[in-house]
Order: sequence, then C-alpha cells, then structure tokens
Amino acid sequence: MDKVQDSERDLSPSSQDLHHRLEIYELIFESIHNGSMVTDAEGYVTHFNKPYGEFLGLDPAAQIGKHCTEVIENSRMHIVAQTGVPEINQTHLIKGQRMVVQRIPIKKDGKVLAVFGQVMFKDVRDVTKLAKKLSLLESKVELYEQELISIRSTRHTLESIVGESDAIQSLRKEAMKAAATQFPVLITGESGTGKELFAQGIHHASGRRLYPFVRINCSAIPKDLLESELFGYEKGAFTGARSGGKPGKLELAKHGTVFLDELGDLPLQMQPKLLRVIEDKEFERVGGTSVIRSDFRLIAATNQNLEEMLAERRFRKDLFYRLNVIPLHIPPLRERREDILPLVKHFLSQTAEEAFLPEITLDHDAEEVLQSYHWPGNIRELSNVLDRVLSSLEGETIHLSDLPFYLYRNRKIASKLTAVSIREVQSRAEKEAILHTLRLARYNKSKAATMLGIHRTHLYKKIKKYGITKPNYDDLQE
Repeated sequence: MDKVQDSERDLSPSSQDLHHRLEIYELIFESIHNGSMVTDAEGYVTHFNKPYGEFLGLDPAAQIGKHCTEVIENSRMHIVAQTGVPEINQTHLIKGQRMVVQRIPIKKDGKVLAVFGQVMFKDVRDVTKLAKKLSLLESKVELYEQELISIRSTRHTLESIVGESDAIQSLRKEAMKAAATQFPVLITGESGTGKELFAQGIHHASGRRLYPFVRINCSAIPKDLLESELFGYEKGAFTGARSGGKPGKLELAKHGTVFLDELGDLPLQMQPKLLRVIEDKEFERVGGTSVIRSDFRLIAATNQNLEEMLAERRFRKDLFYRLNVIPLHIPPLRERREDILPLVKHFLSQTAEEAFLPEITLDHDAEEVLQSYHWPGNIRELSNVLDRVLSSLEGETIHLSDLPFYLYRNRKIASKLTAVSIREVQSRAEKEAILHTLRLARYNKSKAATMLGIHRTHLYKKIKKYGITKPNYDDLQE
C-alpha cells in the first residue's frame, strides 16, 4: 500500500491528471446500468462491465481477451467493426430472452478502432410497456390541453355569444376571420355591449388559445403605475417596489393575447411607448436595462369616439392607425331589439341553473316592456335588472309588477298594474329614478342631480328619505 502511495506521489502533475481521468472513465463505464462491453476492431473484448456480468452470470474479468462470439451468443459486435455502420435499438436474443441493444463503432480518421455495445432494455417487453406509458401520457396531455382551453384561456367563445340579429351574426363572422390572423383588433361600442366577450371569443378561436388572455383596464390603473403594470419593474425601481422585481402584463402574455380595455383612457405620454411595443414586440422593465421580447396579439376596446379624440389631439394618430387594422363595432342593444328576449332567456336559464331554481318565465306584458325599453346601459343594465327581479321574485313567472317601475313609467301599459295608492306609485318611481340615474352617472352625485334636473342638496334629501345605503350610496362620488 505504501509503495502504491509512493508511486502515486512520484507521478508528474500531467500523469496524475491522466490517472484521474482514466479512473473517472472507468467509473462511468461500470455505472452503465443494464450492461455494456467494448471490443477492438477484430471483435475481441477489451472492456466488460460488472452489471453486464451480473445479468449474464459471467465473471467480467474472465471475458477480457475473448472473441465476442465466445462470450455473447448471436453477437454482432465484430460485424459492426467490419462494416462501420452503427446498429441502434436492435433486438438481440440471449438465453431465450429478447433484449434491445445498440452497437456503435468508435472511429478515428475514418477507421474503426473499437465497438461499444450497450443493453438498452433487458426485455423487449419493457419497450412495449414504455410505449403504453407514452400513449397514456399523450392522452393525458391532450386532456390537459382541453382543460387549459377552458380554465386558463377564456370563459367565452364566439359561439357562446347570445344574439339572433343580423348585426351579431355578421360580427361573429368578422371576429372568426380576425381570429385567423395576428393583426391588432379594435372593438368599439357603448359601455355594456359585450366588447370583452368578443375579445375573449377571438382569443379562444385563435391559435393562441392555450396561452394567457391578459386583460388591462386603462381606466382602472393609476397613471403613475400604468407603465410598471404594463412593462414590469426591476428590484429597487421605485419606493415600494418588490425586492425581486415584478414581470409586467405584456411579459406575462407571451404567446397569448393582451386585451387593452378602455383604450380611450390611456394617458397621452404612454401612447408612444405602447406603439413601440406593438411594432417591435420588445420592451424594458421599469428600472431595467435588458430587452425583453414577448410575442403577443393585441385586442383593444373603447366606448369613446377615438376619431374625435384624434381631432382634439388627445389620442395619437400613429397609434390609432396601428390598432385600427381590424375594426369591429358592436351596436347598442336598442338598435338590435331582436336580441333582447334571447338574452333575457339566456340570463334567466343561467341564473336558475346556478342557483338550482326551477325554470323562470315571463308573462307577455313583462316581455313587451323589456323589449321596448331603450337600455342605455345595454346588456350590463339588462343583466342587473334581471338579477334585482330574481332576488325578490315570488313564484316562477316574472310579471309586469315585478319589474322596476322606471322601465315602463312613460308607457300606457303602466295602467295594467294592480290598484295601489298614487303616493306609493310616485315614491317607488322616484326612488327607482334616483337609483337608475346614479348608476348611469357612475355614482357621481353632482352629475346625477343635473341629469335629474334638481339641486344637489335636494338629491341628498331624497337619498336620505329613501334610505339608499350600501352598496348604492356609501361609495358615491361628489
């Protein structure tokens, strides 16, 4: 032992390095799990590892120097040495058992010096088992992809958008065409018409449906935070920034779709930055220096007249033309009254199913009122009215008297109501009018008072009189 250690100490640094490398190679060779061997160019065994010896019941050391045909029945190592052609994943019968092996010629300057042989599978049936596992995994992946479509992608498809009017049917076709492209889409229409539903439908019908649908509401994010929300930020970019930084919405939307809602509220100073990102698909985080690339499809929506904003220089022309490649305009509900009753029936059916309620129907007078009302809040207002009705409905049919009075206060049909005192009708109508106007004014009391044609102080008194409290009053704006 001392002599060995002395001999190792006597080795030069280069010899020690070579000795160490050879030791590592030997350990690697001995660790090949299913077994391996090496022959020279004549087919004589030069290396035979322990796992192979254990598998075949042979002493590895005793096989060195023997011809491969003496050691392994049906061996083709010597043939590969002669042809120089590798044999990959071939079956090999040993002791009545079919295995999967590979034989690889080792060459230098085009000449075969040795052949490396390795057992890949000790039993060919293991390959069948593996194939079954892979088939099962493929099925699971397909299932998970379908789940991703419904969970991660969007809640709405173009087919799920309710409407029988020519306008909606035409919009569905245009949206389907848009889904087949990568161009930006600009959806316009009044508040509550369903712009986001169409945006989600386009995403769902596109090749990006497996990737995120990221919604950005330009009016809901404070101006000083919008840039970091869009582009993200690095550590220490500003006071209160996360220690590890944060990816922006555009970064999170990679390969997916960005839905830029309330586009008209995008600050003017942010517009050239957004334009650059749309054109180059690259940006930097706030406080960062490295360029981030993100491939996404942009769909924008607004209820404002962007062409008027262009004339007033409140919106950049270059950004408008870059976004307005595929324009889609959703008409208000009052211009497509044939969609009102299908929407009502859809909402009632959906609510009944979610709340485990029996089927809810409408009588003729209620249908007539709903279909003839002008719906300034569009589909969102219609849904809100139905929710309010269902919250206090007794029975399974919605009658005229169940509807908010403001829907029909100017109609002769109001005379069909059951007899009640004039004061009660007036009070109910006044309360409904105040609530409705406050919602239209987005709970701005000054604006609501102007719309009602009364002084703001008078409106305060009416609010107090009718006990309008949370959530109708406490969050109102001045």
